[in-house]
Amino acid sequence: MQSFAVLLRQMNSEFNRLAHEFAQAHDLHLTDVQALIAILDADPNGRDEPMTPSRLRKQLNLTSGAVTACLDRLERAGHIHRVRATDDRRVIHLHFAAAARGMTSEYFRPLAQSTDTARSRFTAEELTVIVRFLGEMNRELVLLRQSWPMG
Repeated sequence: MQSFAVLLRQMNSEFNRLAHEFAQAHDLHLTDVQALIAILDADPNGRDEPMTPSRLRKQLNLTSGAVTACLDRLERAGHIHRVRATDDRRVIHLHFAAAARGMTSEYFRPLAQSTDTARSRFTAEELTVIVRFLGEMNRELVLLRQSWPMG
C-alpha cells in the first residue's frame, strides 16, 4: 500500500508542476490557475451552479480580499467574466471566458492526449472502478480538509 500512496503523491506533484508551468507561461499566479480550474469545473455544461466569489473563497481557502484581487487579475487578462444573477442581482456568477477556454485547451492538449493514451490501456470495467476510486478519494479529501485541525 505504500507504493499506492507514493504513486498518488507523484501524480499530484506532476499535476502541480504542469499548473506552475502554465501559470508562468501565462503570467499568472498559481492561485489564479487554481481559481480558473475551480470556475471551469463548477459549471461543466451547465449542470451545476456557476461558481460565485463566495464559493471560490471557501474552496480555495482565501480571504475575501485575496479572491477579489485574483478575480480582478483574471478578468483584466480576459480569462473570466462576472455576470450578475438574473434572479438576485446581488449574486455574481463567475464564467470562464471563451478565449481562456481556447488558451487552456491548446496548452493542455498534450495532457489530454497522455490521459487518453493511459486510459486506452484499461478496459471499460477497469475504468469504472478507477473513476469510482477517484470520486471516493476526492470526497474523502474534501471531508478531511473540512475537519482538518488547521482548516
